[in-house]
Amino acid sequence: MSHDQARARIQERFGVAAEGGGPLLIVSVAPDRWVELATFARDSLGCLYFNFLTAVDWKEQGLEVVTRVENLDVGLALVMKTRLGPGETGCPSLQPLYEGADWMERECYDMFGIRFAGHHDLRRILLPQDWEGHPLLKSYAVDTPHPPYR
Repeated sequence: MSHDQARARIQERFGVAAEGGGPLLIVSVAPDRWVELATFARDSLGCLYFNFLTAVDWKEQGLEVVTRVENLDVGLALVMKTRLGPGETGCPSLQPLYEGADWMERECYDMFGIRFAGHHDLRRILLPQDWEGHPLLKSYAVDTPHPPYR
């Protein structure tokens, strides 16, 4: 499948234009279509390689979850984005589709407080279980007292 064919199939299925050029396509969808897009990327576009997942805190505009999956056979990279509304912290999990999402979703939960619905083991991975808050949120005070490092 060519990159232009992938772009056209995304437009047809989701009604959104894939941005980017060459082998990199960028697609943004609402959270309720997040798993649908990931399933489409895996099953229809052949994106079997889960590269990364992270989040961005856009302050008043809310959190954005960003992931990249790839079809290594044809050199297609798909960056998928979904924007959570202001104050929202829930996002469907991609872990049931991609095993590689497991620890990365846990890291996003730990650092940003995003709760991935359907994740099999959502708990802190970098900080102690008794840590209060999520340090990569812009609302997290840098002078927040924390328990001593163990």
